[in-house]
Amino acid sequence: MSDVYWDPYDWAIYVDPYDTYRRLRDEAPLYYNEQHGFFAISRYADVERVLHDRDTFISGQGTILPAMKSSETVAPGLFIFEDRPFHTYHRAQLARVFTPRSVNKLEDEVRDFCRRSVEALAGLRQFDMMDDLAREIPMRVMGMLLGIPESEQPALRDHFIESMHRPQGLPSDNTYVSEAFGAYLDYRELHETDDLMSRLLRTEFEDETGATRRLSREELVTYINLIAAAGNDTTGLLIGWAVKLLADHPDQRAELAADPSLIPQAIEEVLRCENPAYSFGRVVAADVEFYGQTVPAGSILLCVGGAPNRDERQFGPDAEIFDIHRAIERHITFGHGAHFCLGASLARLEARLAIEEIMRAMPVWEVDETRAQLVPGGATRGWAHLPVEVG
Repeated sequence: MSDVYWDPYDWAIYVDPYDTYRRLRDEAPLYYNEQHGFFAISRYADVERVLHDRDTFISGQGTILPAMKSSETVAPGLFIFEDRPFHTYHRAQLARVFTPRSVNKLEDEVRDFCRRSVEALAGLRQFDMMDDLAREIPMRVMGMLLGIPESEQPALRDHFIESMHRPQGLPSDNTYVSEAFGAYLDYRELHETDDLMSRLLRTEFEDETGATRRLSREELVTYINLIAAAGNDTTGLLIGWAVKLLADHPDQRAELAADPSLIPQAIEEVLRCENPAYSFGRVVAADVEFYGQTVPAGSILLCVGGAPNRDERQFGPDAEIFDIHRAIERHITFGHGAHFCLGASLARLEARLAIEEIMRAMPVWEVDETRAQLVPGGATRGWAHLPVEVG
């Protein structure tokens, strides 16, 4: 039996997980952690199987380990933690807003903010890429979508990031968002515009009972919390990883500077190599078999987020290598199937525009490894602080 060990709460593994990813794929493609009581898979084909089979592998008991082990009731509207039919009608309210066509309409506005933000930093010799740029862009875009007043954005951004990286076992708390948005939602109900918030307020739909209704206040607050928290955290981490990987590969960074048309493909390679989702999972609804072993009904099955994207069975013998010229048909960073990330197009847009503007204004930078800090663990993985020196 292999002695490979993986624990999503183990800081040493979190800091440098790549050898553990490889060993899981090779030695323990179905892994069991006795301490925390979960199974885990790490090969691309197995994770894709789980993501597509929504009847056997269910989301309604949560998709991150603390939620799956908790008896806490899922808030209405938190569709990433729902199964059919609730997932279907809650997700549908946002799906039309996050289509590639809808997202592309934001490009000029997002680029303008990225350009102004980058130009404000370009004259500095040193700054923190996360604090000063990567975390700012997603919050501003969420503000555009939801109509959040600029004065509210910094406090909400900090709340959402803290919520995503709260200590193990601490339940989520929507109280702050509910209080912060109570009066705002009242105002918006009387003063509608054409942003996402107004569309959510006035949309009518048929729920699981067959009744036609609008979203409840609790559902609206949950939507805001989900969109802003997830969008801020993961997109900010994606931009941070792009900056870090390009600093680690200056030859490829120089190619992007010479040919910006390569940037969209480079973003896909960043997404493949450094999935911001550290782990996610499903509860098994019926006995299922992997590699001759039975995973019993009711078990927690985690997907080791960064491992399948580096699986040589899917991406070839050089799967561990960062290569902006790699032709990527698909990766699992945004998921697959019914739970495919609604914000994928928006995240890609934000990351592309951020890197395009960074490359235009400051094509050479170095990361201060001695002061760079990862976020403190949790369901996502990336940089909390990424000090850079320009020039």
